[in-house]
Amino acid sequence: MRTDLLTDTVDGLDEALAAVDAFDETLVGGLLRPQPAQAGGLAGLADAVAGSPLAGRVAEAAEKTAAGSAGEEHFVALAAARTALLGSVHDALLVRVEEAVGRPCAAEGAAPAGDGEHAVNLHAAARTWLCDLARAGWQGIDHELVGGAAPVVSAMLPDPALRRLATLLDGFAAELAASCPGATLERVPVRRWADLWTRAVLLTLPGAVTTSPTEEVTGRLLPLGVDVQEHATAVQAQVHAVFEPADGGTPRLVRASVSAPKPDTVVGAGLWQLLRPHMSLLAAVGEGRAVELDAMPVTADGDLVWDDTRARTGEPAEVFTTARVALPTASAAATAPLDRHPARIAVPVLLEGYTVEEDEDGTAFRVAGQRLAVDTDRAPAAGPLTAEVVASSVACLALLRWDAGEFLLQPLAVERTVRKKPVAVHAGAWAGGTTDKAGVRAEKAATDAVKVLRERAGRLLRK
Repeated sequence: MRTDLLTDTVDGLDEALAAVDAFDETLVGGLLRPQPAQAGGLAGLADAVAGSPLAGRVAEAAEKTAAGSAGEEHFVALAAARTALLGSVHDALLVRVEEAVGRPCAAEGAAPAGDGEHAVNLHAAARTWLCDLARAGWQGIDHELVGGAAPVVSAMLPDPALRRLATLLDGFAAELAASCPGATLERVPVRRWADLWTRAVLLTLPGAVTTSPTEEVTGRLLPLGVDVQEHATAVQAQVHAVFEPADGGTPRLVRASVSAPKPDTVVGAGLWQLLRPHMSLLAAVGEGRAVELDAMPVTADGDLVWDDTRARTGEPAEVFTTARVALPTASAAATAPLDRHPARIAVPVLLEGYTVEEDEDGTAFRVAGQRLAVDTDRAPAAGPLTAEVVASSVACLALLRWDAGEFLLQPLAVERTVRKKPVAVHAGAWAGGTTDKAGVRAEKAATDAVKVLRERAGRLLRK
Protein backbone atom coordinates (compact mmCIF):
# COMPACT_ATOMS: atom_id res chain seq x y z
CA MET A 1 0.00 0.00 0.00
CA ARG A 2 1.32 3.45 -0.96
CA THR A 3 0.94 5.20 2.36
CA ASP A 4 2.56 8.36 0.99
CA LEU A 5 -0.63 9.01 -0.98
CA LEU A 6 -2.61 8.97 2.26
CA THR A 7 -0.56 11.76 3.80
CA ASP A 8 -0.28 14.02 0.73
CA THR A 9 -2.49 17.10 0.44
CA VAL A 10 -5.72 16.73 -1.54
CA ASP A 11 -6.38 19.80 -3.69
CA GLY A 12 -9.42 21.79 -2.61
CA LEU A 13 -10.11 19.62 0.43
CA ASP A 14 -9.35 22.24 3.07
CA GLU A 15 -11.39 24.89 1.26
CA ALA A 16 -14.46 22.63 0.99
CA LEU A 17 -14.29 21.65 4.66
CA ALA A 18 -13.79 25.28 5.70
CA ALA A 19 -17.01 26.23 3.89
CA VAL A 20 -18.85 23.38 5.63
CA ASP A 21 -17.45 24.38 9.03
CA ALA A 22 -18.45 28.01 8.54
CA PHE A 23 -22.02 26.99 7.69
CA ASP A 24 -22.16 24.60 10.64
CA GLU A 25 -21.27 27.47 12.96
CA THR A 26 -24.31 29.39 11.71
CA LEU A 27 -26.53 26.65 13.15
CA VAL A 28 -25.07 27.11 16.62
CA GLY A 29 -26.58 30.56 17.14
CA GLY A 30 -29.62 29.95 14.97
CA LEU A 31 -30.88 31.49 11.74
CA LEU A 32 -33.88 33.44 13.00
CA ARG A 33 -31.90 36.70 13.21
CA PRO A 34 -28.47 35.95 11.72
CA GLN A 35 -25.48 38.00 12.86
CA PRO A 36 -22.84 39.30 10.39
CA ALA A 37 -20.55 36.34 11.07
CA GLN A 38 -23.40 33.96 10.25
CA ALA A 39 -24.13 35.83 7.04
CA GLY A 40 -20.50 35.30 6.09
CA GLY A 41 -20.83 31.54 6.65
CA LEU A 42 -23.94 31.43 4.48
CA ALA A 43 -22.24 33.40 1.70
CA GLY A 44 -19.22 31.09 1.90
CA LEU A 45 -21.41 28.05 1.36
CA ALA A 46 -23.02 29.70 -1.68
CA ASP A 47 -19.60 30.61 -3.11
CA ALA A 48 -18.37 27.04 -2.68
CA VAL A 49 -21.10 25.67 -4.97
CA ALA A 50 -21.15 28.62 -7.37
CA GLY A 51 -19.95 26.47 -10.26
CA SER A 52 -22.56 23.75 -9.73
CA PRO A 53 -26.22 23.32 -10.78
CA LEU A 54 -27.14 24.33 -7.21
CA ALA A 55 -25.63 27.80 -7.60
CA GLY A 56 -28.79 29.86 -8.19
CA ARG A 57 -30.93 28.25 -5.52
CA VAL A 58 -28.21 28.30 -2.88
CA ALA A 59 -27.30 31.92 -3.57
CA GLU A 60 -30.95 32.91 -3.13
CA ALA A 61 -31.23 30.76 0.01
CA ALA A 62 -28.11 32.32 1.52
CA GLU A 63 -29.42 35.83 0.82
CA LYS A 64 -32.89 35.14 2.23
CA THR A 65 -31.50 33.38 5.29
CA ALA A 66 -29.05 36.17 6.02
CA ALA A 67 -31.98 38.59 5.92
CA GLY A 68 -33.94 36.44 8.38
CA SER A 69 -36.71 35.70 5.86
CA ALA A 70 -35.86 32.13 4.83
CA GLY A 71 -38.60 29.60 4.16
CA GLU A 72 -38.40 25.82 4.22
CA GLU A 73 -37.30 25.65 0.58
CA HIS A 74 -34.29 27.82 1.43
CA PHE A 75 -33.20 25.59 4.31
CA VAL A 76 -33.52 22.60 1.99
CA ALA A 77 -31.24 24.31 -0.55
CA LEU A 78 -28.63 25.00 2.14
CA ALA A 79 -28.77 21.38 3.31
CA ALA A 80 -28.33 20.20 -0.29
CA ALA A 81 -25.29 22.44 -0.78
CA ARG A 82 -23.67 21.17 2.41
CA THR A 83 -24.30 17.57 1.37
CA ALA A 84 -22.85 18.21 -2.09
CA LEU A 85 -19.68 19.67 -0.60
CA LEU A 86 -19.15 16.75 1.77
CA GLY A 87 -19.93 14.40 -1.10
CA SER A 88 -17.14 15.97 -3.14
CA VAL A 89 -14.78 15.54 -0.18
CA HIS A 90 -15.83 11.88 0.08
CA ASP A 91 -15.19 11.28 -3.61
CA ALA A 92 -11.76 12.95 -3.58
CA LEU A 93 -10.66 10.96 -0.53
CA LEU A 94 -11.97 7.70 -1.96
CA VAL A 95 -10.03 8.24 -5.19
CA ARG A 96 -6.90 8.75 -3.09
CA VAL A 97 -7.63 5.54 -1.14
CA GLU A 98 -8.15 3.53 -4.33
CA GLU A 99 -4.81 4.80 -5.67
CA ALA A 100 -3.08 3.94 -2.41
CA VAL A 101 -4.41 0.39 -2.09
CA GLY A 102 -4.30 -0.37 -5.82
CA ARG A 103 -7.65 -2.10 -5.97
CA PRO A 104 -10.34 -1.76 -8.68
CA CYS A 105 -12.38 1.42 -8.50
CA ALA A 106 -16.01 1.32 -7.45
CA ALA A 107 -18.37 0.64 -10.30
CA GLU A 108 -21.14 3.11 -11.02
CA GLY A 109 -24.46 1.65 -9.92
CA ALA A 110 -27.90 2.14 -11.35
CA ALA A 111 -29.90 5.09 -10.07
CA PRO A 112 -32.03 3.98 -7.10
CA ALA A 113 -35.78 4.35 -7.22
CA GLY A 114 -37.67 6.45 -4.70
CA ASP A 115 -41.30 6.82 -3.67
CA GLY A 116 -42.11 10.45 -4.33
CA GLU A 117 -45.68 10.52 -3.00
CA HIS A 118 -45.49 8.55 0.22
CA ALA A 119 -46.76 10.19 3.46
CA VAL A 120 -46.31 13.74 2.22
CA ASN A 121 -47.94 15.20 5.35
CA LEU A 122 -45.55 13.43 7.73
CA HIS A 123 -42.55 14.47 5.68
CA ALA A 124 -43.80 18.06 5.76
CA ALA A 125 -44.30 17.91 9.54
CA ALA A 126 -40.76 16.60 10.04
CA ARG A 127 -39.35 19.28 7.75
CA THR A 128 -41.18 22.01 9.67
CA TRP A 129 -39.70 20.79 12.96
CA LEU A 130 -36.20 20.68 11.46
CA CYS A 131 -36.55 24.22 10.12
CA ASP A 132 -37.69 25.40 13.55
CA LEU A 133 -34.52 23.84 14.98
CA ALA A 134 -32.38 25.73 12.46
CA ARG A 135 -34.04 29.02 13.35
CA ALA A 136 -33.54 28.46 17.09
CA GLY A 137 -30.01 27.08 16.74
CA TRP A 138 -28.33 24.62 19.06
CA GLN A 139 -27.95 27.29 21.74
CA GLY A 140 -31.67 28.04 21.54
CA ILE A 141 -33.10 24.55 21.96
CA ASP A 142 -35.40 23.75 24.88
CA HIS A 143 -37.55 20.78 25.84
CA GLU A 144 -40.68 22.22 24.25
CA LEU A 145 -39.00 22.68 20.87
CA VAL A 146 -37.24 19.32 20.93
CA GLY A 147 -40.41 17.56 22.10
CA GLY A 148 -42.12 18.63 18.88
CA ALA A 149 -40.48 15.66 17.17
CA ALA A 150 -42.26 13.07 19.33
CA PRO A 151 -45.67 13.02 17.59
CA VAL A 152 -44.02 12.98 14.17
CA VAL A 153 -41.81 10.04 15.12
CA SER A 154 -44.75 8.16 16.67
CA ALA A 155 -46.77 8.56 13.48
CA MET A 156 -43.86 7.43 11.29
CA LEU A 157 -42.61 4.38 13.16
CA PRO A 158 -45.49 2.00 12.25
CA ASP A 159 -44.74 2.51 8.53
CA PRO A 160 -41.65 0.55 7.38
CA ALA A 161 -41.12 2.99 4.51
CA LEU A 162 -40.72 5.84 7.03
CA ARG A 163 -38.74 4.00 9.66
CA ARG A 164 -35.35 5.18 8.43
CA LEU A 165 -36.27 8.84 8.84
CA ALA A 166 -38.19 8.14 12.06
CA THR A 167 -35.19 6.45 13.64
CA LEU A 168 -32.94 9.33 12.68
CA LEU A 169 -35.36 11.93 14.07
CA ASP A 170 -35.86 9.92 17.26
CA GLY A 171 -32.14 9.59 17.95
CA PHE A 172 -31.45 13.21 17.02
CA ALA A 173 -34.22 14.47 19.28
CA ALA A 174 -32.96 12.29 22.14
CA GLU A 175 -29.47 13.79 21.85
CA LEU A 176 -30.88 17.31 21.78
CA ALA A 177 -33.18 16.61 24.75
CA ALA A 178 -30.23 15.37 26.78
CA SER A 179 -28.49 18.70 26.09
CA CYS A 180 -31.38 21.05 26.93
CA PRO A 181 -31.38 23.92 27.56
CA GLY A 182 -28.97 24.77 24.78
CA ALA A 183 -28.06 28.11 26.33
CA THR A 184 -26.12 26.30 29.08
CA LEU A 185 -24.12 24.03 26.78
CA GLU A 186 -20.38 24.32 27.34
CA ARG A 187 -19.54 22.29 24.25
CA VAL A 188 -21.67 21.80 21.14
CA PRO A 189 -21.06 18.81 18.81
CA VAL A 190 -21.20 21.19 15.85
CA ARG A 191 -20.30 18.82 12.99
CA ARG A 192 -22.34 15.90 14.30
CA TRP A 193 -25.57 17.82 14.83
CA ALA A 194 -25.17 19.58 11.49
CA ASP A 195 -24.71 16.16 9.85
CA LEU A 196 -27.86 14.80 11.48
CA TRP A 197 -29.88 17.91 10.67
CA THR A 198 -28.77 17.97 7.03
CA ARG A 199 -29.46 14.31 6.42
CA ALA A 200 -32.86 14.50 8.09
CA VAL A 201 -33.85 17.55 6.03
CA LEU A 202 -33.00 15.80 2.76
CA LEU A 203 -34.77 12.60 3.78
CA THR A 204 -38.02 14.56 4.09
CA LEU A 205 -37.97 15.33 0.35
CA PRO A 206 -40.10 13.32 -2.10
CA GLY A 207 -38.07 10.46 -3.54
CA ALA A 208 -35.14 10.89 -1.15
CA VAL A 209 -35.73 7.57 0.62
CA THR A 210 -34.60 5.30 -2.15
CA THR A 211 -34.80 1.61 -2.79
CA SER A 212 -31.43 0.41 -4.00
CA PRO A 213 -31.64 -2.09 -6.89
CA THR A 214 -30.92 -5.64 -5.79
CA GLU A 215 -29.71 -8.81 -7.45
CA GLU A 216 -29.40 -12.36 -6.17
CA VAL A 217 -25.93 -13.82 -5.86
CA THR A 218 -24.63 -17.33 -5.33
CA GLY A 219 -21.13 -18.17 -4.21
CA ARG A 220 -18.76 -18.11 -1.25
CA LEU A 221 -18.60 -15.38 1.39
CA LEU A 222 -15.25 -14.92 3.12
CA PRO A 223 -15.59 -12.75 6.26
CA LEU A 224 -12.87 -10.22 7.02
CA GLY A 225 -14.08 -8.76 10.29
CA VAL A 226 -16.84 -7.14 12.31
CA ASP A 227 -17.41 -3.45 12.98
CA VAL A 228 -19.67 -2.92 16.01
CA GLN A 229 -21.55 0.38 16.21
CA GLU A 230 -23.22 1.03 19.54
CA HIS A 231 -25.69 3.65 20.76
CA ALA A 232 -27.45 3.89 24.11
CA THR A 233 -30.63 2.35 22.65
CA ALA A 234 -29.39 0.34 19.65
CA VAL A 235 -26.48 -1.76 18.43
CA GLN A 236 -25.38 -2.89 14.99
CA ALA A 237 -22.77 -5.38 13.87
CA GLN A 238 -21.55 -4.90 10.31
CA VAL A 239 -19.56 -7.77 8.79
CA HIS A 240 -17.10 -6.80 6.04
CA ALA A 241 -16.38 -9.65 3.65
CA VAL A 242 -15.19 -10.71 0.21
CA PHE A 243 -17.78 -12.43 -1.97
CA GLU A 244 -16.54 -14.90 -4.61
CA PRO A 245 -19.23 -15.62 -7.24
CA ALA A 246 -19.87 -19.25 -8.05
CA ASP A 247 -19.54 -18.49 -11.77
CA GLY A 248 -15.94 -17.35 -11.34
CA GLY A 249 -16.67 -13.64 -11.71
CA THR A 250 -14.70 -10.83 -10.08
CA PRO A 251 -14.66 -10.98 -6.26
CA ARG A 252 -16.59 -8.17 -4.60
CA LEU A 253 -16.38 -6.33 -1.30
CA VAL A 254 -19.71 -6.61 0.49
CA ARG A 255 -21.22 -5.94 3.89
CA ALA A 256 -23.85 -7.71 5.95
CA SER A 257 -25.44 -5.96 8.92
CA VAL A 258 -27.67 -6.91 11.79
CA SER A 259 -29.04 -4.49 14.37
CA ALA A 260 -31.16 -4.72 17.48
CA PRO A 261 -32.66 -2.37 20.07
CA LYS A 262 -31.01 -2.52 23.46
CA PRO A 263 -31.29 -1.11 26.97
CA ASP A 264 -28.43 1.20 27.90
CA THR A 265 -27.37 -1.21 30.66
CA VAL A 266 -26.46 -3.97 28.17
CA VAL A 267 -22.85 -3.43 27.11
CA GLY A 268 -19.75 -5.48 26.33
CA ALA A 269 -20.35 -9.16 25.59
CA GLY A 270 -24.06 -8.69 26.18
CA LEU A 271 -24.31 -7.06 22.75
CA TRP A 272 -23.62 -10.37 21.02
CA GLN A 273 -26.51 -11.98 22.88
CA LEU A 274 -28.86 -9.39 21.42
CA LEU A 275 -27.51 -9.82 17.90
CA ARG A 276 -26.88 -13.56 17.55
CA PRO A 277 -30.48 -14.70 17.11
CA HIS A 278 -30.77 -12.58 13.97
CA MET A 279 -27.83 -13.69 11.84
CA SER A 280 -26.05 -17.03 11.46
CA LEU A 281 -23.16 -15.16 9.85
CA LEU A 282 -21.99 -13.99 13.30
CA ALA A 283 -21.46 -17.61 14.32
CA ALA A 284 -19.41 -18.22 11.18
CA VAL A 285 -17.30 -15.15 11.93
CA GLY A 286 -16.63 -16.33 15.47
CA GLU A 287 -15.68 -19.81 14.22
CA GLY A 288 -13.53 -18.55 11.33
CA ARG A 289 -15.57 -20.15 8.55
CA ALA A 290 -16.75 -19.21 5.09
CA VAL A 291 -20.47 -19.05 4.28
CA GLU A 292 -22.04 -20.53 1.15
CA LEU A 293 -24.72 -18.24 -0.27
CA ASP A 294 -27.58 -19.37 -2.50
CA ALA A 295 -29.50 -16.57 -4.26
CA MET A 296 -28.77 -14.07 -1.49
CA PRO A 297 -30.06 -10.56 -2.32
CA VAL A 298 -27.42 -7.83 -2.50
CA THR A 299 -27.96 -4.14 -3.17
CA ALA A 300 -26.09 -2.01 -5.68
CA ASP A 301 -24.34 -0.44 -2.66
CA GLY A 302 -22.79 -3.80 -1.72
CA ASP A 303 -25.05 -4.59 1.25
CA LEU A 304 -26.30 -8.16 1.58
CA VAL A 305 -29.98 -8.38 2.53
CA TRP A 306 -29.31 -11.25 4.89
CA ASP A 307 -31.59 -14.28 4.91
CA ASP A 308 -30.47 -17.23 7.04
CA THR A 309 -32.42 -19.67 4.84
CA ARG A 310 -30.12 -18.79 1.92
CA ALA A 311 -26.86 -19.26 3.81
CA ARG A 312 -24.97 -22.35 4.87
CA THR A 313 -21.80 -22.49 6.98
CA GLY A 314 -18.88 -23.62 4.85
CA GLU A 315 -15.28 -24.68 5.24
CA PRO A 316 -12.76 -23.00 7.58
CA ALA A 317 -11.57 -19.67 6.13
CA GLU A 318 -8.61 -18.00 7.80
CA VAL A 319 -9.05 -14.24 7.72
CA PHE A 320 -5.44 -13.34 6.93
CA THR A 321 -5.35 -15.84 4.08
CA THR A 322 -8.45 -14.15 2.68
CA ALA A 323 -6.82 -10.75 3.12
CA ARG A 324 -3.65 -11.80 1.32
CA VAL A 325 -5.23 -13.78 -1.52
CA ALA A 326 -8.77 -12.54 -2.20
CA LEU A 327 -8.84 -8.96 -0.91
CA PRO A 328 -6.33 -7.45 -3.41
CA THR A 329 -8.56 -8.33 -6.39
CA ALA A 330 -11.94 -7.53 -4.84
CA SER A 331 -13.86 -4.60 -6.33
CA ALA A 332 -15.95 -2.16 -4.30
CA ALA A 333 -19.54 -1.12 -4.92
CA ALA A 334 -20.58 2.44 -5.69
CA THR A 335 -21.71 4.63 -2.80
CA ALA A 336 -25.32 5.82 -2.73
CA PRO A 337 -25.62 9.60 -3.31
CA LEU A 338 -26.83 10.53 0.19
CA ASP A 339 -24.19 8.28 1.76
CA ARG A 340 -21.30 10.21 0.20
CA HIS A 341 -19.75 11.57 3.38
CA PRO A 342 -16.15 11.30 4.65
CA ALA A 343 -17.34 9.50 7.79
CA ARG A 344 -18.71 6.69 5.61
CA ILE A 345 -15.30 5.72 4.23
CA ALA A 346 -14.39 2.28 5.57
CA VAL A 347 -12.07 0.39 3.23
CA PRO A 348 -10.62 -3.01 4.29
CA VAL A 349 -6.80 -3.04 4.02
CA LEU A 350 -4.00 -5.37 5.07
CA LEU A 351 -0.79 -3.98 6.53
CA GLU A 352 2.43 -5.89 7.12
CA GLY A 353 6.02 -4.93 7.73
CA TYR A 354 5.23 -1.93 9.90
CA THR A 355 6.65 -0.78 13.20
CA VAL A 356 4.46 0.22 16.12
CA GLU A 357 4.80 3.66 17.71
CA GLU A 358 3.17 4.61 21.00
CA ASP A 359 3.14 8.10 22.46
CA GLU A 360 0.78 10.58 24.12
CA ASP A 361 -1.22 10.76 20.89
CA GLY A 362 -1.92 7.02 21.01
CA THR A 363 -0.87 4.09 18.84
CA ALA A 364 0.35 4.44 15.26
CA PHE A 365 1.93 2.26 12.59
CA ARG A 366 5.01 3.45 10.71
CA VAL A 367 4.54 2.08 7.19
CA ALA A 368 7.12 2.80 4.48
CA GLY A 369 8.24 5.84 6.42
CA GLN A 370 4.72 7.24 6.85
CA ARG A 371 2.80 7.42 10.12
CA LEU A 372 -0.78 6.10 10.18
CA ALA A 373 -2.78 6.61 13.37
CA VAL A 374 -4.55 3.55 14.82
CA ASP A 375 -7.90 4.06 16.52
CA THR A 376 -7.95 1.20 19.01
CA ASP A 377 -10.99 2.69 20.75
CA ARG A 378 -13.14 1.57 17.80
CA ALA A 379 -12.50 -2.09 18.59
CA PRO A 380 -15.54 -3.51 20.42
CA ALA A 381 -15.25 -4.10 24.14
CA ALA A 382 -17.00 -7.40 23.46
CA GLY A 383 -13.86 -9.01 22.07
CA PRO A 384 -10.23 -9.88 22.77
CA LEU A 385 -8.70 -7.24 20.44
CA THR A 386 -7.24 -4.69 22.88
CA ALA A 387 -4.81 -1.83 22.43
CA GLU A 388 -2.06 -3.95 23.99
CA VAL A 389 -2.69 -6.76 21.50
CA VAL A 390 -2.59 -4.32 18.58
CA ALA A 391 0.69 -2.87 19.85
CA SER A 392 2.29 -6.33 19.81
CA SER A 393 1.11 -7.18 16.27
CA VAL A 394 3.13 -7.91 13.13
CA ALA A 395 0.20 -7.81 10.67
CA CYS A 396 -3.11 -5.95 10.81
CA LEU A 397 -6.35 -6.22 8.87
CA ALA A 398 -8.15 -2.91 9.34
CA LEU A 399 -10.71 -0.50 7.99
CA LEU A 400 -9.09 2.57 6.53
CA ARG A 401 -11.12 5.58 7.65
CA TRP A 402 -10.85 9.36 7.53
CA ASP A 403 -11.50 11.43 10.61
CA ALA A 404 -10.45 14.81 11.99
CA GLY A 405 -8.43 15.67 8.91
CA GLU A 406 -6.39 12.48 8.53
CA PHE A 407 -6.61 8.85 7.51
CA LEU A 408 -6.57 6.35 10.35
CA LEU A 409 -6.90 2.61 10.88
CA GLN A 410 -9.61 0.73 12.73
CA PRO A 411 -8.25 -2.77 13.49
CA LEU A 412 -10.51 -5.72 12.68
CA ALA A 413 -7.91 -8.42 13.33
CA VAL A 414 -4.19 -8.64 14.02
CA GLU A 415 -1.54 -11.29 13.76
CA ARG A 416 1.04 -11.56 16.51
CA THR A 417 3.88 -13.98 17.21
CA VAL A 418 3.45 -16.26 20.22
CA ARG A 419 6.16 -18.87 20.87
CA LYS A 420 7.50 -18.31 17.36
CA LYS A 421 4.11 -19.04 15.80
CA PRO A 422 1.65 -16.60 14.21
CA VAL A 423 -1.57 -16.21 16.21
CA ALA A 424 -4.56 -14.23 14.94
CA VAL A 425 -6.76 -12.16 17.26
CA HIS A 426 -10.11 -10.93 15.92
CA ALA A 427 -12.38 -8.13 17.12
CA GLY A 428 -15.38 -10.37 16.42
CA ALA A 429 -13.91 -13.53 17.93
CA TRP A 430 -16.69 -13.73 20.55
CA ALA A 431 -19.53 -13.07 18.11
CA GLY A 432 -20.71 -16.66 18.04
CA GLY A 433 -19.67 -17.57 21.58
CA THR A 434 -16.27 -18.28 23.09
CA THR A 435 -14.25 -20.60 25.31
CA ASP A 436 -11.79 -17.79 26.09
CA LYS A 437 -11.67 -17.34 29.87
CA ALA A 438 -12.15 -13.58 29.74
CA GLY A 439 -14.91 -14.03 27.19
CA VAL A 440 -16.69 -16.65 29.31
CA ARG A 441 -16.66 -14.34 32.34
CA ALA A 442 -18.00 -11.45 30.27
CA GLU A 443 -20.69 -13.67 28.76
CA LYS A 444 -21.84 -14.83 32.20
CA ALA A 445 -22.10 -11.28 33.52
CA ALA A 446 -23.99 -10.21 30.42
CA THR A 447 -26.30 -13.22 30.61
CA ASP A 448 -27.24 -12.35 34.18
CA ALA A 449 -27.96 -8.72 33.24
CA VAL A 450 -30.07 -9.66 30.21
CA LYS A 451 -31.96 -12.28 32.23
CA VAL A 452 -32.89 -9.73 34.91
CA LEU A 453 -34.05 -7.23 32.29
CA ARG A 454 -36.21 -9.84 30.53
CA GLU A 455 -37.81 -10.87 33.81
CA ARG A 456 -38.63 -7.24 34.64
CA ALA A 457 -40.02 -6.67 31.15
CA GLY A 458 -42.17 -9.78 31.50
CA ARG A 459 -43.62 -8.58 34.81
CA LEU A 460 -44.45 -5.18 33.32
CA LEU A 461 -46.21 -6.80 30.36
CA ARG A 462 -48.24 -9.09 32.64
CA LYS A 463 -49.41 -6.07 34.62
